[in-house]
Amino acid sequence: MYSPFTCTNPTRWLLLLTCLLAAPSLYAISFKGLLMPGNVITGHAEYEEQCEKCHDDFDKDRQSQLCLDCHDDIAADITGRRGYHGLSPEIKPEMMEVECKSCHTDHRGRGATIVHLDRARFNHNQSDFKLEGAHTTTACTLCHKDQEPYRKAPSSCHSCHKRDDIHQGKMGKKCKSCHQTNAWIDAKFDHDKTQFKLEGAHRQVRCNICHPNQRYKEIPTTCYACHQTNDRHSKVLGTQCNDCHSNDKWKTIHFNHDKDTEFRLKGIHRKLSCTRCHQQPVKQEKRAGRLGKSCYACHRLDDLHNGRNGRDCASCHNNQRWGDTRFDHDKDTKFALQGGHKEQPCHACHRGDPTKEKLKQHCDSCHDKEDIHEGKLGKQCNQCHNSVGWSQEIRFDHDLGAFPLTGQHTITTCEACHFDAGYRETEHDCIGCHKDADNHEGVMGEQCDVCHNPNDWALWHFDHDLQTGYPLTGSHKELRCSACHTDPVANHSSDNPRSCNECHKRDDIHQGDFGRNCDRCHVTTQFKELSFGRGIERR
Repeated sequence: MYSPFTCTNPTRWLLLLTCLLAAPSLYAISFKGLLMPGNVITGHAEYEEQCEKCHDDFDKDRQSQLCLDCHDDIAADITGRRGYHGLSPEIKPEMMEVECKSCHTDHRGRGATIVHLDRARFNHNQSDFKLEGAHTTTACTLCHKDQEPYRKAPSSCHSCHKRDDIHQGKMGKKCKSCHQTNAWIDAKFDHDKTQFKLEGAHRQVRCNICHPNQRYKEIPTTCYACHQTNDRHSKVLGTQCNDCHSNDKWKTIHFNHDKDTEFRLKGIHRKLSCTRCHQQPVKQEKRAGRLGKSCYACHRLDDLHNGRNGRDCASCHNNQRWGDTRFDHDKDTKFALQGGHKEQPCHACHRGDPTKEKLKQHCDSCHDKEDIHEGKLGKQCNQCHNSVGWSQEIRFDHDLGAFPLTGQHTITTCEACHFDAGYRETEHDCIGCHKDADNHEGVMGEQCDVCHNPNDWALWHFDHDLQTGYPLTGSHKELRCSACHTDPVANHSSDNPRSCNECHKRDDIHQGDFGRNCDRCHVTTQFKELSFGRGIERR
């Protein structure tokens, strides 16, 4: 920025002094303005002509004090050792020595910001409110409102968490006596000092579960008063819940079924609820004689055999899991279960009485409907298929057949070549499958492999120079095969036209006067070019 004090031209100095002497009133108002390095910020705009508000011409050390005279709230923070500017020197010793202008430099223009606050790097521990727990991840704008000084942000719990006060003010405003900064719901109120000591799972229950509508007086303390909705027995076993249940978990009971009844619980039975077996009051069941002890008494609906295997369920099933049987099909029968057979239910194969039926063991006896070959390949399915999956890991080796797979054929699906279920009527010659891809339209014969290869139909390896007696030179290299081979080729050693005249008879302007050996004068680059001149024009 230009300043008059940087001017070294005496004429300009003289002109400046002349103007000032000619207008003394203007000098009184604007002389200091001429010395300003720039306009002040918007907040100080009304004092821009009152330099003495911020500057002492005779004592520069008073500038910070002049700042504090206006910003008395900051001065009060420093005096009271509070806020960002007033914390003790042990926390921020540098703040006691720097001047205000070191951080808040004015005269930078109306739109400038002289409060250099980097929210991302600001250390909140240098303020009155040390961030702890969940406060460390809270956005600044949740506590610091727009257009308000940061120092005016509320610091009491209730001032911010008033909406979170589910007690509706009935428990006072000293939130930190119970709540913590890690999480609002983590309360540390000592309920054990009340008439109801919290034990077991009660310690994890939210307050409003037992204290609805913020009611803290005349709360019932009996188990049934709170847990009657959890009573699956419907008062069949009375209201003394603690006879069986405990405080640790409602579903965990200390009733000993093994000792207190005639039916010892084993395996999965120990995890079942009482009502799974006792669907009516126990006293009524005993009187009616409905408490059977046999497996079939409870599991008759789980019997997938529909009674065909009798009612001695324990001979195969166990107490751990109904679906886990100890019947060993591999040892107890002549058919070892392998692969996908292990996952099949018994009735998938045994559709009648297993004690009477006699099942065949070859694949076709069960999988005849899945045989897409319609029996044309015989019944030895295991030559290609396996027990893992009917259509998985087929191990047929095509290379052992009459047509070994090479190139693109190795990744082609079976159905692309085998259109029938028997797989035996498939053509072996190239033209049998690639007839539609024959761009030569049969002119070049049916021995496609002379030029093409199985890696890619478009990658052909025919060398006209080596495999024929007619090397292609000049413009002949750019011609398509059909340009010369206009008639079908019976075989690749047939008598195709070789002399120039046979193809270029129409181009012979000599009308045969010079014979048929055109190459004596003409070249293959262009018919008009001569081997002994630049060419001639057609007459």
